[in-house]
Amino acid sequence: MPETPQTQTQTQTQTEPPSTLRLAVVQSTVRQDPTDEAALRESGAEVRTFIRQAAKEGARLVQFAEGALCFPSKYVMSELGPDELGPSDWTKAQWHVLDEELSSIAALSAELGIWTAIPSLHRQPDARPHNSLYVFNDQGTLVTRYDERTLSTTKLNYMYTPGTEPKTFDLDGFRFGLAVGMDAHIPEIFIDYVRRDADCVLLSYATSGITKDNAAAATPAHAVLNLIWVSLAVSTNPDLPNTTAGIATPTGEWATQCPPTATPALTTHDLHLDHRLPDLARTWRTLARSRVTS
Repeated sequence: MPETPQTQTQTQTQTEPPSTLRLAVVQSTVRQDPTDEAALRESGAEVRTFIRQAAKEGARLVQFAEGALCFPSKYVMSELGPDELGPSDWTKAQWHVLDEELSSIAALSAELGIWTAIPSLHRQPDARPHNSLYVFNDQGTLVTRYDERTLSTTKLNYMYTPGTEPKTFDLDGFRFGLAVGMDAHIPEIFIDYVRRDADCVLLSYATSGITKDNAAAATPAHAVLNLIWVSLAVSTNPDLPNTTAGIATPTGEWATQCPPTATPALTTHDLHLDHRLPDLARTWRTLARSRVTS
């Protein structure tokens, strides 16, 4: 796959940006073994099915959950496994399959004329991989790649290299910020995207395990406290049937959610820019936060 462009914000220009943008968000089946080629192929096929559905429903952009291609199990990857946790042995992963599936997703985005935000792993030659969110435009070109920054203890100690930078991209007059995984629980990430004039944050999350502190509860809070849209793409999880993919409005309400059935699904909503704060209000919030945190 091509490397992430050096510029932090990529812009898709139009003479008169539309007042709305249709966003599709998906809850996906998550498979946890990156050594299993057949499972990776199944994940790729499911992703492409939903890209086609999103395009058919008129979406301009479709977003997938963390782990939509694979959410590696810490025990499957452990060099001491499968019963003992230890440093991940990434030589076991079927990297060529992941690369081929990403390339196929990019090609389908170009074929259907739709932007796609798809999480996957980003391999590094001399370090652990990143847990990443790739964005392909409607020409199949990689626009940007965001790497999860706030890794869990297990991810940080045994599995991944943390990212270091926020990433945004512009589409049809809207600016999107990107977040993955444990970023969901860090308000400062969303506050920072407001400072960068984001209208919406795409949050891709894997709902592994049972937790009270989950992204479904945090998403509308991030939205209303920052007056932005927040789109949550999650994995299907029978233990958390009410943690579903959806889009939260700047007023902290769910504009749309997938059915609470812990099955793969897609939902869409038309974002609009009516929520944008006046410059004076943005300035006040920035100053008020600086006084509290200084």
